[in-house]
Amino acid sequence: MDKIDELLTRGVEKIYPSRDALGGVLRSGKKLKLYQGFDPTGTKLHIGHMVGLRKLAAWQALGHHIIFLIGDGTGQAGDPSGKTTARDKFHTREELRQNAKDYVMQAKSIIKFDGGNPVEILYNGDWLNKLKLVDILNIAENFSLQQLAERDLFRERMKKGETVNLREFLYPLLQGYDSVAMNVDLEIGGSDQTFNMLTGRALMKGMLKKEKFVMTLPLLVDKSGKKIGKTEGNVIALDDEADKIFGAVMAFPDEVIIKCFECLTTVPIAEVEKKKDAIKKGENPMVYKKELALAIVTDLHDKKSAEKAAQNFSDTFQKKEIPDKMDEIQAKKDEPLGDLLVKNKILPSKSEWKRLIFGNAVHDLERSKTITDPDFKIEQELTLKVGKKRFIKINL
Repeated sequence: MDKIDELLTRGVEKIYPSRDALGGVLRSGKKLKLYQGFDPTGTKLHIGHMVGLRKLAAWQALGHHIIFLIGDGTGQAGDPSGKTTARDKFHTREELRQNAKDYVMQAKSIIKFDGGNPVEILYNGDWLNKLKLVDILNIAENFSLQQLAERDLFRERMKKGETVNLREFLYPLLQGYDSVAMNVDLEIGGSDQTFNMLTGRALMKGMLKKEKFVMTLPLLVDKSGKKIGKTEGNVIALDDEADKIFGAVMAFPDEVIIKCFECLTTVPIAEVEKKKDAIKKGENPMVYKKELALAIVTDLHDKKSAEKAAQNFSDTFQKKEIPDKMDEIQAKKDEPLGDLLVKNKILPSKSEWKRLIFGNAVHDLERSKTITDPDFKIEQELTLKVGKKRFIKINL
């Protein structure tokens, strides 16, 4: 696989209009202008953002013009992608700019903002906030009400009787106009952004008579469709401490190991395939999960920090440095673990239980796993580390 083939396939879900069309342009030697947008509705870039950053870095390495777009304009509208209900709060431009102040620091471990071919930083509020009525009308005339209302998530909301706020309804038009304002050749983003990105593709054709490619990237989800590293209260931030990132990766479900190697690391794809085959043949996935955690922490921190985090994890789990005496609790099968710990006054409340769960602070030492499900039910005897110092034995 050459570098262009890898660029077009590794960690890529779909390319519009086609992979062959984009491949043909790249093999002609043309350098493209491309971007990914990040709405700063929070202060942290998380592990899910790392998928896009990795792909931006791959394009940058091949000499293409990369734009890191901060959505202080689109963020005011509120991206409805992935939202089953309307937002109850919308951010101001000032709040969004403040949230984004550390984004470059968080992203620079993956993409380069200096040196040769540096990533360009732009803010879409610089043009969206200057649009006049006639500009908005000219954008809107490229679409019908039916086209926008056909979006899956809007149909689902309406079917359930949920509100579709017009502010969110207009979001795709604003994101689509970013492509026109920057006159890009390509946009990349998660597969949940497909509708928004294709809106930009339509606007480029309608307003600039120009082709725009769209590259969608897979979301990091488990087999149930739950996002990895971004459950409520459990975001794995790119600037988290090394120990926390390492432990959080070790808590990933086994089925996402290979996808994470492909999307979050620069491990050669041939090696990734060998790991995939080894797991299929029955090798312990824990071995490869440790390699994954080492690779991610090394990139986000450094090799020394990653090795120290791996040692700390090993000391807690593999070496089982557990005190000889610990509290023991009798439980019933299928009893919720959180309820049991509160009932026996190990924890003061269910809210404390959730805080510990979402902080990756409840560990099953027998199985070398972090418990991340707040509704976890007891199916077998457990030896737990709860928080930093509490060890509990659960008997059936």
